[in-house]
Amino acid sequence: MVEHGYAVILAGGKGERFWPMSTRKRPKQLLSLVGDRPLLAQAVDRLEGLVPHERVFIITNADLVDASREAAPELPPENIIGEPVGRDTAAAAALGAALVGARDPEGVFAILTADHIMGDLDTYRDTLRESMNLAMQEDVLVTIGVQPDHPSTGYGYIEAGPLHSEREGVAFHKALRFVEKPKEEKAKSYLETGRYYWNSGMFIWSVKALGKALRTHRPPLADLIETLRPAVGTSGFDEALREVYASLEKISIDYALMEKADNILMVRGTFAWDDVGSWPALENHFGADEAGNVIIGDAAAVDTTDNIIVSKGRLTALIGVRDLVVVQTDGVTLVCPKDRAQDVKKLVEEVKKSGKYEAWL
Repeated sequence: MVEHGYAVILAGGKGERFWPMSTRKRPKQLLSLVGDRPLLAQAVDRLEGLVPHERVFIITNADLVDASREAAPELPPENIIGEPVGRDTAAAAALGAALVGARDPEGVFAILTADHIMGDLDTYRDTLRESMNLAMQEDVLVTIGVQPDHPSTGYGYIEAGPLHSEREGVAFHKALRFVEKPKEEKAKSYLETGRYYWNSGMFIWSVKALGKALRTHRPPLADLIETLRPAVGTSGFDEALREVYASLEKISIDYALMEKADNILMVRGTFAWDDVGSWPALENHFGADEAGNVIIGDAAAVDTTDNIIVSKGRLTALIGVRDLVVVQTDGVTLVCPKDRAQDVKKLVEEVKKSGKYEAWL
């Protein structure tokens, strides 16, 4: 276990691109999309041997606290915190600092996400361990840049600068800049340079370093830490949380801090990583049949190729189609071309506007 080490898992996402399986009451992180445990539970499992359960926190939506506790029953119930309103990742990171700082002012913690899939878990744990050890020794903000294996246009990138240090085979670089999701040609050029890494949205820092950086670049979030820390574990915590969150701006930690601070290091993440952003991502984790169909559940297919079919508990039949996503759940069937799967989120917005199908959202 890492001395003074903690983990804060962010689990407030809606996962709308996985509708209709993912809904407001049961979003992506509570589903067993890959494996036989919810993604949230898998995020906790990956910390085994690194951070004990009593030092793992989950920050989620207030209305998902009970479901999150059910998904991760090994954690103390009080370690699963519900935000009264969503204020993006900057507020969640500051809340994490308050939770950890109340337990251990010398604490270092990793900000992790509940809906990613990892491989090479020994490498993943080594990366977190050495990042925590470095963050305990130096006033730095560490972010994980994942080694890219193709020119993705779906991720932001980090440009890595000179090598800062190498610890037990884990390399740390000065982070030069963060860039938005690129067009395909730009993504190809990033890959060719060897200097650009996918922005994983995972961070490691000490309570002190994060508080100091927020005081400089985002004082209201530093105030959040100072206000909430004395209330952690008391009967007044929920009320204090509601009062503080009510006036906060909605902003990501990238915009609030990481694009401004000058003490950022990028640790090279050489483990397998997938943020499972939409239905086609399942092709990376399930084998296809001889016709290229990925079938999860029960399906019958004739002259049907290269489809993703999710149909648990009922039979879905396809004839003469290709390159589709077909998802069958109770009361809802989704059919769309694979190359339009990102538009599922737009479809959900249209369904919301209609006001007719609240029971399935």
